Amino acid sequence: MAAPAPTLNFFGVLSESKRIVSAHSRHFLALSVLFLLPLSFSFIIFPNLENTLFQSQSQSRSTQVLLRSFDRSNYEIHAFSLKRLALPLAYALFAFLFSLCATATVTHSILHGFYGRPVKLAATVKSLRHSFFPLAFTRVAAGFVIALVCSAFGLFLFVVSKAVELLGFEIDHSSNYFIGFCIVLLVVLGLVMVYVQVNWSLAGVIVVAESKWGFECLRRSSYLVKGMRTLSLSLMLFFGFVIGVLLWVGSATTSYASVSNVWRCLGFVMQTVVCSGFATMLMLYSLASSTVLYMYCKALHGELAWEIAEEFAREYVTLPFDDSKVPHVVFVAQA
Repeated sequence: MAAPAPTLNFFGVLSESKRIVSAHSRHFLALSVLFLLPLSFSFIIFPNLENTLFQSQSQSRSTQVLLRSFDRSNYEIHAFSLKRLALPLAYALFAFLFSLCATATVTHSILHGFYGRPVKLAATVKSLRHSFFPLAFTRVAAGFVIALVCSAFGLFLFVVSKAVELLGFEIDHSSNYFIGFCIVLLVVLGLVMVYVQVNWSLAGVIVVAESKWGFECLRRSSYLVKGMRTLSLSLMLFFGFVIGVLLWVGSATTSYASVSNVWRCLGFVMQTVVCSGFATMLMLYSLASSTVLYMYCKALHGELAWEIAEEFAREYVTLPFDDSKVPHVVFVAQA
């Protein structure tokens, strides 16, 4: 008896993602260990590691300042500030590179698994040559647009403040009215950012699947996600919330870790391992669900029929094609 066709809803996307990941479990386990596990582990460890490192250095630095000359201490404080800035920048670069590698390799593998192609680790890693830099340029382009939007809101607040002052009114920045206006503006900015992220939710998949990049990729994602924004938002909120909670719980326990207390240290290690492991699994399914959503969006826009004909000659596949979201069985055969 044939398996039921996946449906165009939240659980349908998760079910299809689980099916593909389970069919190539060892392959995706290897990718997770290579790219996703270092990310999730660093997200948990880095914040408290940075605080612990610089707190100890600042304490020793303040003691040395009292014992040395003023000019010497100013020079050392400047060098200490540069070191404190260098570590977050190095970590940001590490997270950026590993996130690009994870997105490219997992998306490539999910696409191959969706079509029933063979999935091999070596070929997947080699595919980074074609998708790594386009992904990086696309994220830079997205960041540029987001920076422009945030700057526009900041400029709007500045213009409004100056206009009120020109009208003869004095603005009290500590007043409830001004604070309330800023909160409303921040809420509007947050909603705009969510809308933008939903429209661009397929950008990473498009870079890997269609060899597009930059602003063209962002426009393509906005087109494909039409009619599926609610589903895209649901996936984004679900994975973002659950992963965020796991990382917060894991990082919160690091502040209570103590080397002198063996049991507390052991509990910290176990909690970090568990939280980073579950966060890694959720990151994997988040990337997989974005790829499956991309395929559903293409099917909904009528762009997948010819690709299926090429991939599944003499076979059949079930995909949801019509606006009523009723799955159809597509038979493809060669004479």
